[in-house]
Amino acid sequence: MEFVTLLLSGLLGLASPVGLVAEQIAESAIRDRLFDAEILQVRLDNRPNYRLVQGRVDQVRLAGRGLFPVEGARIDTIELETDAIALNPQAALAGQVVLERPLNAGVRLLLLREDLKQTLQSPALVDWLQELDLTLPGAIETEQPEVYDLINPQVDFLEGDRLRLQVTLEEATTGQQNRILVEFGLRLISPYQLQLLDPIVQFDDEPVPIELIQPFAAGISRQLDLRRLEEAGLTIRVLQFELDPDQLAIAAFVRIDPSFTAPDE
Repeated sequence: MEFVTLLLSGLLGLASPVGLVAEQIAESAIRDRLFDAEILQVRLDNRPNYRLVQGRVDQVRLAGRGLFPVEGARIDTIELETDAIALNPQAALAGQVVLERPLNAGVRLLLLREDLKQTLQSPALVDWLQELDLTLPGAIETEQPEVYDLINPQVDFLEGDRLRLQVTLEEATTGQQNRILVEFGLRLISPYQLQLLDPIVQFDDEPVPIELIQPFAAGISRQLDLRRLEEAGLTIRVLQFELDPDQLAIAAFVRIDPSFTAPDE
């Protein structure tokens, strides 16, 4: 949704509705919101071109390689292709994106293992982790509860569609450290449902009993049911989900209804 919003908000305030100019403005609007972009191309198809100022676009195609939403966080590849788009032109001139009919798009995303590892060490994520006030579940409540920092997060893509996450918990007062390892599989069981498989959790190399893990895993699987987004006007159907030791590839169909409201940043 973010790339679509950036595209559309840059299209309609044009003094000259020339296709090439519109494409350049749309590309510039996206680059301005990114930390960096190695390759970014935007193609707008419209006949005639003046329909842009009426809020009508026949098709938008975007292809990006090496996109950095923030410093140190790299998306290897993103491709987006929409069906016809109908916007409210008055709202667009006021800097708002208001759909007059549903927007349909196909999206393809490729994340590399090495890029994801680098993302976990990026300044933005490190700062975010340092701002978290984490208390362990089940800890005894006191006037000064133990607060932990999350440091040195790591990720590995494994064989069999599995992920391994590791992080160190550091007690804010004493500096005592504990290592947590979480390993699980992810499987696409339907276009709207990803399932968490065979989770393993270790605390300082000691396995956590499966009885404690299962309720948490069930809750995560419920969150991975994409149908829960439909009440908000957003439909997502995953067409491809491939995880191997080197990369994660996702292709999806996205439908955004006029009633959808994007969350505040």
